[in-house]
Amino acid sequence: MSTDADADVPAARTAAAGTADDARLSLRERKKLRTRQALVDTALELFGERGFDGVTLDELCDAVEVSKRTFFRTFTSKEDVAMAPTQDLWAAFLANLEDEDTEPARGQTVFALLEGALTRAVDTVPGEGWAAGVLASRRLAAETPSMDAHGLAFCDRTTVAALAVLSRRLTLSPGDDLRVRLALDMLVAAFHRALDGWTAQGGRGAHTRADLAARFREACTALPGALTVPAHPHRT
Repeated sequence: MSTDADADVPAARTAAAGTADDARLSLRERKKLRTRQALVDTALELFGERGFDGVTLDELCDAVEVSKRTFFRTFTSKEDVAMAPTQDLWAAFLANLEDEDTEPARGQTVFALLEGALTRAVDTVPGEGWAAGVLASRRLAAETPSMDAHGLAFCDRTTVAALAVLSRRLTLSPGDDLRVRLALDMLVAAFHRALDGWTAQGGRGAHTRADLAARFREACTALPGALTVPAHPHRT
């Protein structure tokens, strides 16, 4: 991965700003966002047809009619563009955490704050075809080890960024660092379980934002019980 790999979090956050803000963006910024979306859509289509390794970066750039230099201004690698839909989700999650207009409710737990931020991100991340993009990306990742490795690295950087936001916005007591990190780890685990179930389900029209959000809430609700499941041995 290039030395610019750490830039994929802020790049995704820019893309996740939302079409609602398009009127406030400059012409150049709107053009960049359109080019980015064209790269994502075309990459997922070509990768889906020919496999991740069956499409070269040159072929992708030719299909979108952009230079490799333009590609690398936006993405760090083929893995980066293929993972863009889920990266945009976590970018929206970070933006929600940083929203100065949203204060934690009195008595609200850190986990509840995180769950709310991610649920809102599922509901509001830009793009009418976002859910379809997530589905295509996840199915591609299932057969592309390098995408999973890229996703793990991105997840770790996002967790570090979220911890920094929480440390800046919340008054935490000594010893809270470990508990907050565990809360973030549980959030990620719950979302991944929800995403796996959402991706694997069949049926037309099943892969919606609303269903993904519902599965995520269900997974979060199950977390406390996961710590108290009795370990009954088999009777022989």
